[in-house]
Amino acid sequence: MTPAKTSSRTLLVISAHAGDFVWRASGAIALATSRGERAKVVCLSFGERGESARAWRAGKTLAEIKAIRREEAEQAAARLGAEIDFLDAGDYPLVESPELVDRLVRVYRDLEPDVVLTHPLADPYNGDHPAAARMALQARVLAQAAGYDAPGEPLGAPPVFFFEPHQPEQCGFKPDLLLDITPVFDAKRKAMECLPAQRHMWDYYTDLARRRGVQLRRNAGPNLGLAHDTAAEAYMRLYPQVTDVLS
Repeated sequence: MTPAKTSSRTLLVISAHAGDFVWRASGAIALATSRGERAKVVCLSFGERGESARAWRAGKTLAEIKAIRREEAEQAAARLGAEIDFLDAGDYPLVESPELVDRLVRVYRDLEPDVVLTHPLADPYNGDHPAAARMALQARVLAQAAGYDAPGEPLGAPPVFFFEPHQPEQCGFKPDLLLDITPVFDAKRKAMECLPAQRHMWDYYTDLARRRGVQLRRNAGPNLGLAHDTAAEAYMRLYPQVTDVLS
């Protein structure tokens, strides 16, 4: 059940496939909703062709696989208290198009997010991920243009953070933000368990959260009383932070 919204802040997550947001950003989503913020996930595809091998081997049809992936992702989003939409743009490949970018512009204008999370711009193992990122960034820029023909007011400048890819060392991913997700890690784990199509990812991303938690403790400094079982997610910020205080 989605928590009552008590904050004006909104988080937008743009995910290439129906499972990506769960592995890589569900801690951030759960933190936001636990604070009474709105969180919206937009899945460009269901991951029906490239990330549903078990269902294909079981003889499921394309329509059946899409339905399975939709249900799994909806259950995961519900665990996190997030809204979720599916653009059903297809995967392997996820084809970039002006029409799809325009649909994202309308999402930006409607939602007016305070923060945007999406994929990094490089991934030699999965071209759908950088394609989603490119469209997410192009749509953000177009949504800022006063003359762009879409409902709503021109967008401000929400910061964009790239979430961690499966093989960061191959994707030019160098974290500059470690997010403490310890209070909501159980929600992340339960959300992951809503996706049995990719069961092999459950323990991988549990272990990754623990490793990033160790790094979080180390970078936070000594003797701060952080729990031994700290969990974290890693992010890269795309645009400069604007501030009058260095921290």
